[in-house]
Amino acid sequence: MTSDPVKADTILPTALVDAARRVVEANRAIGRTIALAESCTGGLVAAAITEIPGSSEILDAGFVTYSNGAKMDLLKVSNDVLETFGSVSVATAWAMAQGALEVSGADVAVAITGIAGPDGGSEKKPVGTVVFARAEKNADPGQVVADRRHFGDLGRGGVRLQAALCALELLMPDSPAP
Repeated sequence: MTSDPVKADTILPTALVDAARRVVEANRAIGRTIALAESCTGGLVAAAITEIPGSSEILDAGFVTYSNGAKMDLLKVSNDVLETFGSVSVATAWAMAQGALEVSGADVAVAITGIAGPDGGSEKKPVGTVVFARAEKNADPGQVVADRRHFGDLGRGGVRLQAALCALELLMPDSPAP
């Protein structure tokens, strides 16, 4: 049994909880609120953040928009973007992040969309492809902060964990572009 009550009372991996703790502490220190738009991670980032006592001070909202319909209805992602670029694209991730920012009123939003597997991959977008985007209040919406990563076929859990860890890094104040 560990002396840290949060680590002792979680089913989540230690690395994920530790990263979430850093996000909560750093954002609380500057009074910044966050929102999440998750697809392939299915709420894993929000779950990690809410493991940390005091997370309610920084977490404004979390959206799990697994289907394209949910992306359109909840985050106002346009059907044109989804049809033109696909759900796993920089354009969609960026639209998800912008939508989460606007709908929630948070100071910063991070979006995650990808292919965790074992199925759903293609030659252009293989299993393990994940796209991230970050949108900030009062930032120039013309400056897209997004990136596509290829984690490889780490298994569904492995891809989701790596995606969640990357998303948490993007929530750190002054984090570089993905």
